Amino acid sequence: MNSELAQLASILELQAPQSRELALKFSLQCAKRVEHLLEDPQVIDCLETLERYVAGNASSDCLAKASESAAVLANRHGGSKSIDGCGHAAVSASYGVAKAVAGKALDAAEYCAYAAVYASGGSEAVADREAFESEFTWQIACLTALSKDVRMNAAGRSSTVSRGSAHHS
Repeated sequence: MNSELAQLASILELQAPQSRELALKFSLQCAKRVEHLLEDPQVIDCLETLERYVAGNASSDCLAKASESAAVLANRHGGSKSIDGCGHAAVSASYGVAKAVAGKALDAAEYCAYAAVYASGGSEAVADREAFESEFTWQIACLTALSKDVRMNAAGRSSTVSRGSAHHS
């Protein structure tokens, strides 16, 4: 577990309903980092649904259906016959997508980091805490940047509303 990320998520109240936009954006970025490891086109479709939702091009109902599908698909992934062990990375990446589409940002980050590290170094790498450092560093930087963007966008929306209200007075 990325304890620094958990601390940042706590400060940002990432799991609170008012932070759902940030949680989904961060989850999406984590999942996109391991998209190349996905083997099931249906899981990729679920990730694409999340991407469309974050962009404002898919409904909440569509996202909910993708979330249900992603969870089922991740649970039934049997791994891969691949000799290099990357199939295990595909399983973790699939779980990462399932958590991302569900808006469970910290879980998505954890599964996606595991998938990335496993894909790059196999089972020995995931036993080495240092192997995760670059992913953990990226996660913190990504969440920090996204939180600033979301706050700036929210401030812009509220000032537009304020100006609009003042204009109509």
